[in-house]
Amino acid sequence: MTFVLPLPRPLLRLLRSVVSGSSPVVRRAAGEGPPAINELYHARRLSLVRLAVLMVDDLPTAEDIVQDVFAALYRRHGADLRGVADPHAYLTTGVMNAARSALRRRRSARAYVPPRPGLAPAAEDEVLLGQGDREVLAALGELTVRQRQVMVLRYWSELSEQEIAETLHVSRGTVKSTASRALTVLRRLLGEKR
Repeated sequence: MTFVLPLPRPLLRLLRSVVSGSSPVVRRAAGEGPPAINELYHARRLSLVRLAVLMVDDLPTAEDIVQDVFAALYRRHGADLRGVADPHAYLTTGVMNAARSALRRRRSARAYVPPRPGLAPAAEDEVLLGQGDREVLAALGELTVRQRQVMVLRYWSELSEQEIAETLHVSRGTVKSTASRALTVLRRLLGEKR
């Protein structure tokens, strides 16, 4: 069951005025045509910033969004907006789209988990590894995670196909096909280096 709480009247009025474009906006008479971009900027900037703040919850980002939308409008149509049927709707749509894009970028940035810093191998490990061993390790790094798991379990841990399947919770056929593909990739990678 979902409960919807009513919005306070001042906030509801603000939302309606921002979305409709009727907040302190100087509209021209019907016969005069569309406003010039500087008039439109002075009339709509604050209401569009409020709208963007409601969307992204961040004043500097909201101001950037509005500036970018006005700049795009100017680049596309110039100072005279005769080519735009409804500049107010154009600006509102542009701000909404830019706000959604900003939220998408923000969500992607928050979801990014940087890779853990790799451990530097000990000096004796580098000395003990031959050139061929280093090439094999580098080639293993090129495999997918599943292919690398199968190769390590098969050739390092010396598990059978059935034991690998049980360990990875996959079928035995998946283990066989993954091993086959991984060996093909390893042969290609190691063949190129020799």
